[in-house]
Amino acid sequence: MTEGRFDELIHPSTRLSLVATLAATDWAEFAFLKDRLSLSDSALSKQLSTLEGADYLITERVSTGRRRTVRARLTDTGRDAFAGHVAALQAIVGDAQAVAAEVPAPATPRRS
Repeated sequence: MTEGRFDELIHPSTRLSLVATLAATDWAEFAFLKDRLSLSDSALSKQLSTLEGADYLITERVSTGRRRTVRARLTDTGRDAFAGHVAALQAIVGDAQAVAAEVPAPATPRRS
């Protein structure tokens, strides 16, 4: 079981969605990520650069004939950070559910 570690770098929703998408695959092309996350080229590039700077992912430029594409994949560090972050979120949600189960339901007001 992965130890829960809240990760401020991947917590923002855009980065969390990006990392979750990459966690589900080996490599993902820029165009796919852009469409999947509904981001502009510049917004996606910024997120990729931020995560790459933290060694959470790597990007690769691939040439196929005349076409050049960029693709990305999580590093082991990125996969570990994502797994720890998910475990931390699950613990938070689990704690909230446990508290909700312990709190008595409010009394229903009587009608006269």
